[in-house]
Amino acid sequence: MNKRVAVVGAGFAGAVLAHELARSGRFLIDVFEARDHVAGNCHTYRDAATGVMVHQYGPHIFQTNREDVWRYVNRFAEFGPFTNRVKAITTRGVFSLPINLLTINQFFGKRMSPRDAAAFVAQLGDRRIAEPQNLEEQALKFLGRELYDAFFYGYTKKQWGVDPRNLPASILKRLPVRFDYDDNYYDARYQGIPIGGYTSIVEQLLDDPAIAVHLKQHVTRADFRGYEHTFYSGPLDAYFDYELGRLQYRTLRFERFDAEGDYQGNAVINYCEERVPFTRISEHKHFTPWESHEQTVCFREYSDLAAPGDTPYYPLRLNDDKDLLQRYVSLAEREPNVTFIGRLGTYRYLDMHLVIADSLDLAKRSRWPTFTQPPLDKSPERTKHSGRAA
Repeated sequence: MNKRVAVVGAGFAGAVLAHELARSGRFLIDVFEARDHVAGNCHTYRDAATGVMVHQYGPHIFQTNREDVWRYVNRFAEFGPFTNRVKAITTRGVFSLPINLLTINQFFGKRMSPRDAAAFVAQLGDRRIAEPQNLEEQALKFLGRELYDAFFYGYTKKQWGVDPRNLPASILKRLPVRFDYDDNYYDARYQGIPIGGYTSIVEQLLDDPAIAVHLKQHVTRADFRGYEHTFYSGPLDAYFDYELGRLQYRTLRFERFDAEGDYQGNAVINYCEERVPFTRISEHKHFTPWESHEQTVCFREYSDLAAPGDTPYYPLRLNDDKDLLQRYVSLAEREPNVTFIGRLGTYRYLDMHLVIADSLDLAKRSRWPTFTQPPLDKSPERTKHSGRAA
């Protein structure tokens, strides 16, 4: 007799896992999704008024260095080529991100070679800072005041909702500068966007006789009785009904506006000044350069601390959050037959390819752990400074 398992969440974490378990022929899977659609925050739809493919919860660009993950997603969709070339509006003008040789030369009005630029930026750094204690000190040590103020201070404060001096230095662990003219935001080997959108991929993953999808279903621990195992991709603290308090998440709000023609000439433009209330504008027709549209759909993006009822997008992970997280991890490790998966279940910032890789690896295991990703490991936090396209 096939074993019954429950999967909470129909995003990539849950859908890939459900698909792989169904393929094994040993399980019957119930997928519970609180929203009225699948694909989670990767949900896409074709806008009826303009024909533009819209990323409902913000831009998602697929990028990975794992060949097996790239081969996997290409089984379900044709991916169009897309290179994320983010632009940044600052007090000094418009520049390319990540900071690269063109950015440096334009910002400082010079014509430096890669070697000269590397030496120039090195001397900009604050040599008085021996061991950075926070994000601001990390940036000042390696970039200096001018680049930090122009590109990172205001954007970081808006995106995280706290002063950069209250964020760990590990967020900016690697120097966000290239000393060549490469303005591709990612350095992954494989990059692209599915021509038919992400929702089509998830629908195919879940299209199996062994999988039953239940939309608009809010579930609690009590609902998992009778299942051999539960895979939970919702917020970790929500699983325990917030009995220890609430972990902090950032949420995003999108303000749509339409226009004729081409509004900004690029998919993503960051607004780095603190006085501008939104973090960026995304113009969605530029995410499908193989298509042509007379009208355009744009979104201003605002970042806020998630309140009860808001959609959590990514964990804040300040020191107080990590203390509370430790207590929730202890609870989770005593929870029988439950595995916490995905960005919210493990309280970590994870890109799509990492979530998919985790679920593929998890499906192959004979024994399932409590977490697919250790929430309290010491790996650097992911930075969300420029081009935040998950």
